[in-house]
Amino acid sequence: MRAQLRKDERCFPAATAVALILVILLATACGSSATTTSIDDSAPSITTTTPTNSAPGPPADQEQLTAKALAVLDAFVAEDYEAVHQTFDETMKTALPLPKLQEVWEQVTDQAGSYIGNTGVRTEEVDGYQAIIVQAQFKNAPLDVRVVFDQTGLVAGLFFQAAETSYKPPPYVKTEAFTSREITVVNGHWELPGTLTLPVAEELLPGIVLVHGSGPNDRNETIGPNQPFRDLAEGLASIGVAVLRYDKRTLVYAQETVANADLTLNEETVDDAVAAFRLLRGLPEIDPARCFVLGHSLGGYALPRIGALTTQAAGFVIMAGAARPLEDLILEQMEYIYSLNSSPTEQETANMAAVREQVQRVKDSALSYSTPAHDLPLNIPATYWLDLRDYDPPLAAATLARPTLVLQGGRDYQVTEADLRLWEAALSTVPGCSFTLYPELNHLFMEGQGKSIPSDYLRQGHMAEVVIKDIGTWIDQFRQP
Repeated sequence: MRAQLRKDERCFPAATAVALILVILLATACGSSATTTSIDDSAPSITTTTPTNSAPGPPADQEQLTAKALAVLDAFVAEDYEAVHQTFDETMKTALPLPKLQEVWEQVTDQAGSYIGNTGVRTEEVDGYQAIIVQAQFKNAPLDVRVVFDQTGLVAGLFFQAAETSYKPPPYVKTEAFTSREITVVNGHWELPGTLTLPVAEELLPGIVLVHGSGPNDRNETIGPNQPFRDLAEGLASIGVAVLRYDKRTLVYAQETVANADLTLNEETVDDAVAAFRLLRGLPEIDPARCFVLGHSLGGYALPRIGALTTQAAGFVIMAGAARPLEDLILEQMEYIYSLNSSPTEQETANMAAVREQVQRVKDSALSYSTPAHDLPLNIPATYWLDLRDYDPPLAAATLARPTLVLQGGRDYQVTEADLRLWEAALSTVPGCSFTLYPELNHLFMEGQGKSIPSDYLRQGHMAEVVIKDIGTWIDQFRQP
């Protein structure tokens, strides 16, 4: 089987399937080094490293590589990290020392549960690399363990990812009620492929642009086996709302984004969302007086900036949008995740201390453009943090004074009810604003019970129908008599 790795898999590693609010930025370009990083909002990987440029040599036999890949997984299960380490090329050995390997496996089993066995393997060839994907079964969820080999048979990349699953639409999606077509969002030289979902109707339609959370998201905001933006787009189209969704710049132009040391929230999210809004509003099927922008997670955090540049928008929808400084949420999320382990390891304790130091550097008045990214949270450059220093999303939204629907899941530990209340305090006197808390929904607005945990994202589900209906009802009030 010949296939291409997605750009997010090759260029934007993620340490767990848990979603944070920020894009993961690597200090090096793809193919130049092996790197592990922390948590992001989009990638289904539990942990990854970037394939390296190893010395050329004769290709290894596929059966041998399969045996090696299975041996790597067996060594992890046996906690024989030295055996795993010996299969790596030199760059991988540097990027993933023995203590880090143990941390990786603990993260995997903390989320996916204990290893049960495998149901087979498949193979892929990518740019001269051979990838063996072990279809592994864990107690809580299936995972694809992707072991990437160079031409000499050494491990040049390692990925633990949510198992590939086919999308099955939820019952509220009525496929006969809409059509979908490809569309491209153009912003200068950036061209982002997307999907326009159009209800079958003769009259002009209300339309909405979906703006992703952090990380190199695709148009469906794929997270593990889940596609919340596809649920949202096709669910809304089933009840008469046109939807434009698109692949994020950090996915389509991964290398260029990584190389941009001056990246800010504007280049990551805001500018392309504005271009998408203008594209949607200019389509002949769309009512220009009923165009909206919806932001999820980081997209919700960015909505006030987007709103300042889309003055013709009828209103905005904020779903789990952070209202507090992002560095505070990073720290809060890490503390929550580590609190799930009653006996944290020494490495976890050290990681937590390092995050606290990095967050403090962001808040320090001495932070400057020359501060190294590796001294800051998630290896994100100082330009990003300095750009956000005086940004207060609820205050900025109140200044816009535009109709806004703010939605929040009660089981969301990444953005919490505290953020919802800050939006409410700032916008409660603005006409057309509404606020809803769904006690049983998580960060993806999917239903669950009890305390939310990272492995929730590895379980296939769908956005709750009530959320789709509430957004549709709110948009419907803008219909002209």
